[in-house]
Amino acid sequence: MAPFQRNALHPLASAVTGLSVGAIAALLLPAPLSTALGLLLAGGGWLGSAWLLERRGLAQREQVLAAIGEVKVRLATNAIRLDALSKRVEQMPMRDVDAAPARAAINELTAEVGLLGDLIHQVATTLADHDAAIAAVQSRAPSSAPPPAPAPVVVVDPEAARQERLRVLAAERAEAARQAEEQAAAERAAVISAALSEGRVEVHLQPIVQLPQRRTRGYEALVRLRLDEHTLLLPHEFLSVIEERGFGPTLDALVLTRALAIARHLGSKEGDLFVSCNFSAATWSSSKALATLSRILEKYREHTGHLIIEMPQSVFRGLDPTSLGLLGAMSANGVRFALDQLVDLRLDPTSLFDRGIRFVKAPATLLMEHAEGATTDIAAGDLSTLLARASVVLIADEVGDDPTVADMIDLGVMMAQGLVFSPPRPVKPDVFAEPAPPAAAPEPSPEPPRQAAEIVGYPAPPAAPVPEAAPQRQSFRSVLRRASA
Repeated sequence: MAPFQRNALHPLASAVTGLSVGAIAALLLPAPLSTALGLLLAGGGWLGSAWLLERRGLAQREQVLAAIGEVKVRLATNAIRLDALSKRVEQMPMRDVDAAPARAAINELTAEVGLLGDLIHQVATTLADHDAAIAAVQSRAPSSAPPPAPAPVVVVDPEAARQERLRVLAAERAEAARQAEEQAAAERAAVISAALSEGRVEVHLQPIVQLPQRRTRGYEALVRLRLDEHTLLLPHEFLSVIEERGFGPTLDALVLTRALAIARHLGSKEGDLFVSCNFSAATWSSSKALATLSRILEKYREHTGHLIIEMPQSVFRGLDPTSLGLLGAMSANGVRFALDQLVDLRLDPTSLFDRGIRFVKAPATLLMEHAEGATTDIAAGDLSTLLARASVVLIADEVGDDPTVADMIDLGVMMAQGLVFSPPRPVKPDVFAEPAPPAAAPEPSPEPPRQAAEIVGYPAPPAAPVPEAAPQRQSFRSVLRRASA
């Protein structure tokens, strides 16, 4: 026989049973006793029904909480599975184009699971707050306790929760992308620093020609950084990293030594050719770095006549007295300077010559803008003549096509540089090789001994005695073998 379960009874069964028993007692017993006993039995039945209703409510609440806990456990399990699936997809050898739909679907499922977890957590929190409010009301005395404040109504908006979850995921992805970019930048900076420390600096030369003949008069040394056999970085790709790490003076020293080697090579050729090089902003702003480069120029003074150092216009206008003194010392050693990266044509030719400036490199676009009507103190067509009176040569830079060449000739520009003439090309390795020392003069061969004159009647001089050969030592075994033979 199955055991009796109280939860299986309907809560009103107790009330019906109490009323029935009370009515029977009222009918069978005497009048005074039957009425009292019937009322007692009916009240007991109603109390039993109330108790059963409360028990059933508690049981249902426990079932709801247990179901919520089970759902939370399953959601956590599914979240773990989704995380493992995401890692598995990341490890699969797929292209980014093929893996993008799978990653998007996984991210969407992760967002949905997180949304469901948030909703269930809000339901459990609401039930707990409700139970706490009921317990607080029951524990207070009805006479002294103020009326309880209404519990805040928690409004669960699924769309708002979903948007919040997506916003959090987007913020996490942005943070991960930022960290990846910082790590990649740090790795790239380390590679560039290592290449600089190993001296993998290359110099490419771009010719500076004379107009209108287009005859080469000099070269500009443009720096490149070699990372490996197939990777060659241009200045805009590595200069910022080098200057941030304070390696600008080191790079300038390497470029200067190579430029001096090229100047030595050009000095052995005809045509009075020159080579120009640039310094970084960190070097121009540091008197210590300029002093170091001055010592290098002093050491190779015999080659500085074919060297030109380019200086930006903004740097030239902001030099302090110490840097101006160092420039004067370089100019005294035979170094010539060129004003580069012009932003305007407000120039004083005499002052430029006094500071050692012998060339002015102006972009062709700037010259054309002023020639087409821009207001300036010096007309673009007269600039070359005014500079030439002070022994300063105007060079048109960044000339890209033949029509621009014709315009520069019309403006009286004497020299030009740009891709229309030639792109930068690497320097042959034999240029940097040390010159071979001059061949030593051959030593004179010794004169043969003079023969004595023959005198009649005198005997010939005796021949020199032939030295006897030294006796060879023999081993004791060979001597014994001969004696016993």
